[in-house]
Amino acid sequence: MKNLPQFTRRSFLKAIATTSVAAPYFLPRLFSAPPSERVLHASFGASGMARADLTEISRHSNVQFTAVADVEPARADELKKKWPDLRVYADWRELLDKEKDLTSANVSTPDHMHGPIAMSALQRGIHVYCQKPLTHDIYESRRLTEVARQKKRVTQMGIQIHSNAEYRLAVRLIQDGVIGKVKEVHTWSSKKWGDKGPRPSRVDPVPAGFHWDLWIGVCAPRPFIGGGWYHPGNWRKRLDFGTGTFGDMGCHIYDPVFKALALTAPVSVRSEGDTPNDHSWATNAIIHYDFPGTAFTAATSVKVTWYDGDQRPPAEIVALAGGKIPDQGSVFLGTKGIMVLPHVARPRLLPDADFKDFKMPEIQSANHWHQFVDAIRGHGQTSAGFDYSGPLTEAVLLGSVATRFAKTTLKWDAKSLKFTNVKEANQYVRRQYRKGWEVAGLS
Repeated sequence: MKNLPQFTRRSFLKAIATTSVAAPYFLPRLFSAPPSERVLHASFGASGMARADLTEISRHSNVQFTAVADVEPARADELKKKWPDLRVYADWRELLDKEKDLTSANVSTPDHMHGPIAMSALQRGIHVYCQKPLTHDIYESRRLTEVARQKKRVTQMGIQIHSNAEYRLAVRLIQDGVIGKVKEVHTWSSKKWGDKGPRPSRVDPVPAGFHWDLWIGVCAPRPFIGGGWYHPGNWRKRLDFGTGTFGDMGCHIYDPVFKALALTAPVSVRSEGDTPNDHSWATNAIIHYDFPGTAFTAATSVKVTWYDGDQRPPAEIVALAGGKIPDQGSVFLGTKGIMVLPHVARPRLLPDADFKDFKMPEIQSANHWHQFVDAIRGHGQTSAGFDYSGPLTEAVLLGSVATRFAKTTLKWDAKSLKFTNVKEANQYVRRQYRKGWEVAGLS
């Protein structure tokens, strides 16, 4: 069996941008399945990562793409060329109210709306594919996990590299004990989703066709600032709307660590980097986690450290990793060796001399999106459903909270969703939605 294509977010967006918009490629396949096998699908978001998600999901022969909601409805114009009968909404709530027969949906909006939209869809019995991070806040992740389980809905988080051969191979190597029991892990990303500068004092006109109030959603109202300060991409830097570098890349890069070591909730987290200002996340983070040990760790606890921006693991760790590390990735230190896992490439085992005769297992990629559709149809299960990705996201978002309390060890009680030693930190576990935007199950 041949490996399936390997895709990153960037390659997906590039592929979609160059894909022909002619309808004949798609339409015959949408209606080839009998009605009992047809999955009626909607997308929350029409461009960017939403375009990648809806395109890949709609490539499945049993999927009929029927509706899309976007605060800039004109972004769906290209989609209409492929799917002429597609119904387009500006308000995601209107889509859910009017589209009574939906089977599934992808939630591929800015982070702050993941929880509200995904929860509203689950409450209506819709199966949900949700982009990473699963939510903006820890409480939202816990509630989505609980409600998806109660409703018995099929779910998947958009950490597509989870299904790539490279990450699956890394998990296999660790769990097979190839480098022995793991003593510690160092993870990093060079991205800089933060901002130390002041918020612009100007108020700009809202562009025609852009529904600013709908974009703000559950957050407090505020004037529009143009020039890309919020939209379309820099919202990731803003405290209310994004989750910084850690939220953006942590769910990807922590994923094979979390999976390989079978980690549960951490017992403490500590930030050594800069703190956010009153509107934006900081960069150059160093965040230390202390997780309970597992069958794959060398002790009763295991430390995992995150670095972003210009920060990197200390020189002695880089030396152990061969003297040079990739732009993004992880280093696993084991009792029998070291594994370097780039994001995204095959893992490397060190020292070279110890593994020169080692034969890597043959691992195949899976289609992360079609896995979701097939599970809805009763064929197999998703590998990053909310029972897995919810706790993963909770752990990642704890790091974001820690950056607000630099050089302070925050002790975490996962069962009660509380920090036990720094009460002030608990205000960041759960936010209040603005009046009129309450969501059943979250508000």
